[in-house]
This record gives sequence, structure tokens and C-alpha cells, in this order.
Amino acid sequence: MTSGAHPPHGSGPVADLSEQLTGGRHVFLAAATRGGVDLAEAGWVEHELAACGTATSYQAETLPADGRFELQPRGTAPYRTRAIVRCPADRAAFSGTVVVEWLNVSGGLDANPDWVYLAEELVRQGTAWVGVSAQFFGVEGGAVAVDAGAGEGVAGLGLKHVDEARYGSLAHPGDAFAYDIFSHVGRAVRAAEVPALAGLEVEQVLAVGESQSAFALVTYIDGVHPLAGVYDGFLVHSRGRAALPLGEPGTGATAVESIAGPPARLRTDLDVPVLVVQTETDLTAVLGSYDARQDDTERLRLWEVAGTAHADATILGGLAHMVDCGVPINDGPQRFVLRAALRHLVRWAGGGEPPPVAARLVADPGPDGAVIRRDADGIALGGIRLPQVEVPVATLSGEPGRTDSLMCRLLGSTVAFTPERLAERYASRAAYLAEYRAAADRAIAEGFALEDDRHEIVADARPEVVPG
Repeated sequence: MTSGAHPPHGSGPVADLSEQLTGGRHVFLAAATRGGVDLAEAGWVEHELAACGTATSYQAETLPADGRFELQPRGTAPYRTRAIVRCPADRAAFSGTVVVEWLNVSGGLDANPDWVYLAEELVRQGTAWVGVSAQFFGVEGGAVAVDAGAGEGVAGLGLKHVDEARYGSLAHPGDAFAYDIFSHVGRAVRAAEVPALAGLEVEQVLAVGESQSAFALVTYIDGVHPLAGVYDGFLVHSRGRAALPLGEPGTGATAVESIAGPPARLRTDLDVPVLVVQTETDLTAVLGSYDARQDDTERLRLWEVAGTAHADATILGGLAHMVDCGVPINDGPQRFVLRAALRHLVRWAGGGEPPPVAARLVADPGPDGAVIRRDADGIALGGIRLPQVEVPVATLSGEPGRTDSLMCRLLGSTVAFTPERLAERYASRAAYLAEYRAAADRAIAEGFALEDDRHEIVADARPEVVPG
């Protein structure tokens, strides 16, 4: 199939999500925080379900750089993985939209980074969330691409070995089947064939994924979506230069394979919208997405956010202060931009206005990857700019404090201004606050932050560090 056209929604195999997973200890996710949301307090419920069926693997003669490739079926295999559903307990509070996250396995365990970044927006809008254990390593265990501090002796074990009593019956046939598994779960969600969503009218199903999961979504969008037509839109968060391989039976694909691959662009003949949100780190040496930059189109938007890192203090929560990267890790504003991105995508996928076009970060190609241009304070030029960057009291950067650790290279840095520099920039604390609030209002007016988040954005201001 050579265009973005696809079969009608709902056609094709559907995952069986009728069985609750019980026993053992509790729902397991390698997450340091739940995104600042207490589900019970918010009136939400969580269900963990077995996801079962028979999936198809794919093959292609080539994976061209323009994203337009044709997949052919390669083989089939049974699977028994899991899906986590979070939604409002009050059925009247459901918005009609479900966000399906391809859970991230870079730490050798399932993690839900986009739930962490988006939880505030999901809960306040009544947007249900489903996390899918799509990949082999999350279930069976295996390679640890990034040591995310999941705990001594846990990283790389996979669900089956972390809690055998709860997950011992799961069986993943390999990442060759991950893409079709993700389609099967999406179809089940759309048909509301999920206990937590039964009887609800699902109007829209969106796919999200961060880091290695974003690499997988690039492959899914370019090759699988034209065949499956399951999702109404995609939020691709922190992709690298390449796409995740199609995978092999019986094993998992690694992030390293993607990082080393050729640049992969998203196909431009899509019939659904794609919003790509990138941090500074994503453009530069480790992930190299600068090489896969492409122009915005009617169905594609690329947002690059100044002052942000691939991972940051938001994702590490209370563990952030325990990480030794030479300097404090990045504490930038990407969570606010991501929440705005999701709201735009919901409207866009529903036939509304597209998101605003964003300025790109100012960067130049270099021998070891793109180099971002910076001002005298070390703050990136260009890109989406929230008040933490426009009216700074510290240098927020995707550049790390230490480069001898891959994790530190992804966590960026936060370097406080000296009192002397603060005094040069701001005549008084009141002047600083006035500038900061004005910058927040500009970002909201431009569409890169939400009015609903204004209070939280303003609470990020640090007038106490400004002299006088």
C-alpha cells in the first residue's frame, strides 16, 4: 500500500482484554512518580488486564528515508501480554478520547513516561489512558539500554521475573509482533471491548510514545498505520534520528539499533495528524533527530522546546536529587508543552484547527551531531520558549553535567545564575515576576502552554533568588 489510506476503523483482529490480572504484589511499572496524580483522590480507577490474541509480524524489502514503504505479512504467533487502563470512575466524566501509550522498555522494564508528563491534562479532561506492554523486553526481560535506577536487581528482569505470581502466565513472541499487538489493543479500545470502558462511546483513539517507544511509532506510522488504520492521531515524543527495526521473533529490538540506524522521516501522505515534540537532547549527538528534521505539512507538526532534556526532574520525581550528574539535572518546562500538545492533537484529530507552527531550535550540523546555538548564558536559541527560558534564573539545557554516563547525557542540566548575573538581568524581584508572568501569558496566547496550567507555570518562578 503506497498511500496513507487505510481500511475502515475496527476491521482486523482485536485483543482479548476480558481477563483481569490479579495476585502477586501490585500493578508494576518502572516509574519513580505517578505524574503528581492520586488516582483515587481524582476519582479514577485502574485496571490491569491480560491482552491476548494472535499477532502478525511484518517484513519489507527496504525502509526508505521518506517513510513510504510497503509491509508484507511474515508470520503469526500467539501472545499474552498486558494492558493497564486508567479512566474516570464516573462514566459521565469520560471525554470520549482514549490515549494509548506504547510503554517504554529502555530500562529493561515497562515504564510510562508519557503518563507522567500528561497525567494532569488527562485527568482534568477525562481522557482515558491505556498503557500497552507492546515489547518483548518489558514482559520477558532483556537488554538494559539506560539504567533508570529502577532498583537493585530489578532492571532487565521483565514483568514475568519481577512478579511471577502476577505475571508468570504472560508470553511475548518477540518484537516482530509488537506492532500488530499495538493495533490489536487499539481496536479493542475503539470497540470499548475493555472492562473499564465497556458501554462507553469511544470517539477518538490516539497513540503516544516517548524515546524508544517514539522510535517504534515512527515505524508504526510509516508502515503499519496505512494497513491498520487504528489510531486517529499520534503524539511522537522525543524520537531519535531512526526508526525502530521491524524486529525478530523470540527477541526484542534495542534502542541502540535505532540510534545507529539511518535517518527516517515520517511519510507525508498520512490521513491522520502527527505532532512530534522534541527536546534539545533529541536533536544532538546521542539521538541525532536533527538528521531527520522535516518541514511541517497539513498533517505534521514538529515542535522543538528550548531548555529541555530527553529526561528530566519531572520524570524522576523524588529521585531527581539523588542522581549524581555533576550538576542538578534539567528541570525544564517540557511537561507544560506536552500537555498543550495533547490538547491540540485531540482537537486536530477531531477535525479542528491544527496546532500552531513553532520556531525550530537554532542548530548547526557538526561532526558528532548537531550543535545548538546558545546565548551568553548558555540558553538555546529558537524553539518553543516558556517563561523558565525567556525569563531565566538558571541555565536550563539539554547539555549534561557529565558525559561519562548515558543516563546523565539524557538528563541535561540546570545551572543557577550567580547573584551578580541575576542583579544584571533584573532590577528587582517585582520586575522579574512581571516579566515572568508576561512571558507565561505569551506562551499561552501562542498555544504552546495552557491557561489551565498558568498557576503551575507561575509557581515555577523563583523570585526569592533575585537580589533585593
